Amino acid sequence: MTDPNKQKALELAMIQIEKTFGKGSIMKLGDKEKQEVDIISTGSIALDIALGVGGVPRGRITEIYGPESSGKTTLCSHIIAEAQKKGGTVAFVDAEHAFDPVYAQHIGVDVDNLLISQPDTGEQALEIVETLVRSGAVDVVVVDSVAALTPRAEIEGEMGDSHMGLHARLMSQALRKLAGVVSKTNTALIFTNQIRMKIGVMFGNPETTTGGQALKFYASIRIDIRRKEAIKKGDEVMGNHVLARVVKNKVAAPFRSAEFDIMYNEGISYEGGLIDVGTEVDVVEKSGSWYSFEGERIGQGKEAAKEFLRANPEISKKIDARLRVKAEDLTLTQVAGHETEESEDNEAAEAPVPTVSSVSTKSAEFKPAAPAAASKKEEASRSSSTMPGDDIF
Repeated sequence: MTDPNKQKALELAMIQIEKTFGKGSIMKLGDKEKQEVDIISTGSIALDIALGVGGVPRGRITEIYGPESSGKTTLCSHIIAEAQKKGGTVAFVDAEHAFDPVYAQHIGVDVDNLLISQPDTGEQALEIVETLVRSGAVDVVVVDSVAALTPRAEIEGEMGDSHMGLHARLMSQALRKLAGVVSKTNTALIFTNQIRMKIGVMFGNPETTTGGQALKFYASIRIDIRRKEAIKKGDEVMGNHVLARVVKNKVAAPFRSAEFDIMYNEGISYEGGLIDVGTEVDVVEKSGSWYSFEGERIGQGKEAAKEFLRANPEISKKIDARLRVKAEDLTLTQVAGHETEESEDNEAAEAPVPTVSSVSTKSAEFKPAAPAAASKKEEASRSSSTMPGDDIF
């Protein structure tokens, strides 16, 4: 600004704002200390790379959604365990009343120091969340799940009563209050959510999440997690192979995907992730069925290699560090045949979906196909597919 009168007027205005609202309420962005995004690991090296910053960010809202038994709570439990390893305080708001402390302990959660609340109503749950976040003493707050945040009026009403838009209004009001304070206190606020089917949708993805549109807007990261296939040892099912897609990301590039294993009574297979990603980027060498690292054989077959890494944590840490350094230079390839739920709400979802976990170092040119022009009949069908019960908030 070259005009001295304007400069003086601006300085006076800034002084007045600071007197009224406190120091730091307004400043030049260049005057603020530049800080990198604080993150908490997800427990999966593949998902950490897919998120672009090494985990879920603090000071932001994250939504993890997917079908039943897809690994949402397991992923949250790993985030809790990673935060506790760093000395953080974590709160778990169990709106579903289904938290399993024994399973959480197997994953690595310090259940003795975990703050847990099982609220009766959605209003009570969100008031508890706001109080915890405003305290500034809690590093991570997990709400499991949005679908279980039942409004008080619905609980006190009769079965069959109509409460159109009540849940959406509750979430919209709560998020307006929480968004600012989450950033100021540098708290990681994580919501899990369930999937519902829209009625009458004939074109596009009929899936949507509960709680209206507010969480989709306020969340900096949205992760869609789904089971791909069962992991078997003979006829016995040992776990699930999972696909997690980052359908929204405000801290790094979106539309990346990660694949990892969730084993029963163990959670996310950290060592399995190191082997899968390490093999793809040539940090871990594979010759036939043998896996090697720095010229030393670590096992014949994936399970043997996992056991070796579990018994030698120093080698696991070395592979992890190599992968995180190399992740900055990775070029991710497209996963064919996956459409993100976000594509309904965001034009950017027309972009292709890359994958990590199978991470590829080969470059790929992304050429998304131009959307086909919709016919008049198709447009009429879309417009008629909106039902009176759809969320409007």
